[in-house]
Amino acid sequence: MSKSVVIVEMGLRDGLQNESTVLDTATRVEFARRLADAGVKRLEIGAYVSPKWVPQMAGTDDVVAQAFLHMKEKKLKKTELSVLVPNEQGMLMAIERGLKEVAIFASCSESFSKKNINCSIEESFQRFEAVMALAKKHKIKVRGYLSTCFGCPFEGKISEAKVLKLAQRMNKLGVYEISLGDTIGVAHPGQVESLFKKLKKVVPLKKLAGHFHDTRGTALANILTAYGLGVRVFDTSLGGLGGCPYAPGATGNVATEDVVYMFHGMGVKTGLNLPKLLEINPWVAERIQHALPSKLGKVGLLKPLGKI
Repeated sequence: MSKSVVIVEMGLRDGLQNESTVLDTATRVEFARRLADAGVKRLEIGAYVSPKWVPQMAGTDDVVAQAFLHMKEKKLKKTELSVLVPNEQGMLMAIERGLKEVAIFASCSESFSKKNINCSIEESFQRFEAVMALAKKHKIKVRGYLSTCFGCPFEGKISEAKVLKLAQRMNKLGVYEISLGDTIGVAHPGQVESLFKKLKKVVPLKKLAGHFHDTRGTALANILTAYGLGVRVFDTSLGGLGGCPYAPGATGNVATEDVVYMFHGMGVKTGLNLPKLLEINPWVAERIQHALPSKLGKVGLLKPLGKI
């Protein structure tokens, strides 16, 4: 089995979008710089969405612009930045800013789709056509998210057949990677094993990623299960930041430092510097004005007390 995984850091987008404290541009750029300095190679830095609906993402264009300059000056060029784009307008903004990667988003639940992006699943895929056409023209990579793959706060359990159908449809669009999301943190290892075993028969395994929230404390177990099936890309959020304003009860993404701690202990490389990640935790907590849920962030690394 491969002894390395890829971590996609979600703290600046999925992480901040549900916080009551809205961080200014300079703070978000500094957050990005610190993550890059800790070894983060893939960073979703924001979303081109209406600030009316998601005020935490206001100013994403300024964040991207300043992050590009900041990272260039600090020689952190190896970090790939991406943004979430819900439609053609967002894609045009990404093109103008010079981004080389964007992400699109669809739900496996009609109710959640309408609550989250105010359209049906079918309408969301129709919007993607213009985005994908522009991406192809401008040679921009597109990542696809499928949310509520394991359960929906409005509809309950989601059928595997529906997830498989939508994953295949998204793959045919031309996305280079599909992130399967446990949006409300309801999944358990049995579900993960069952779904991913079926998924890898219809979508190339190398194109699948896992996106697990830790609402019920099963995110690490779910990641380990997916890793055992061959999945090598996982979305995480520094400190366990996260949640969705349109998913009642959803808590944060699995904490980046907790995932890195687990994998490093297993001898699996992530490319991330764990002590530096831990240094970012209190810095972010101070700015959003509350402690973060990360387990490792609370207790730190093991430090022997010495002989008794």
